[in-house]
Amino acid sequence: MAKIRARVPFKVGVGSKIPAEILSFDGLTSEQEHVAIIFKCADQNDSAPLVRMHSECLTGDVFHSSRCDCGEQLEETIQKMGEQGGILLYLRQEGRGIGLYNKLDAYELQSQGMNTYEANNHLGFPDDLRSFEDAADMLKALDVTTIRLITNNPKKIKEIQDHGIQLEAVIGTQAHLKDGNTLYLKAKVSHGKHKLSID
Repeated sequence: MAKIRARVPFKVGVGSKIPAEILSFDGLTSEQEHVAIIFKCADQNDSAPLVRMHSECLTGDVFHSSRCDCGEQLEETIQKMGEQGGILLYLRQEGRGIGLYNKLDAYELQSQGMNTYEANNHLGFPDDLRSFEDAADMLKALDVTTIRLITNNPKKIKEIQDHGIQLEAVIGTQAHLKDGNTLYLKAKVSHGKHKLSID
């Protein structure tokens, strides 16, 4: 099911590069082109590796949108996995599963005062359309069934366990506050029950 496609150094900070492998997968339920990025280090915990399920966010990951904290969470994860090893599952589920164009429509609604969940609902979508079944299958294809999960999101915790992956620990990310995302993060806490400390 898993195929090693390429070995790629990731740039972290100024001049620092982290070696990694990018794997693709055949036979995923969604037929999406998800990938796993495997970071190796000498003293990593192979019995329960660090894992993050990161849903694609073009606006945040690539263009550093001030609306969200996705890009900062991704960079924090890569830094951590560069030091400890781990598996980054990059999932093609833009906008909590509603797609890029719909997410841009939701951005406009947020500009009018809605929070991120209200905007999705106004467009006719539930709070979160994402599924993490593929993520569990990707881990099983890599013979990984026990992990230390990097997340603040209780939905991810429940779903990955429901799909047969054991959690040795849950490790939160920082609260990446910046101009433009305070209401977004507060909605994550109040509505999505994310474990974030926002001053």
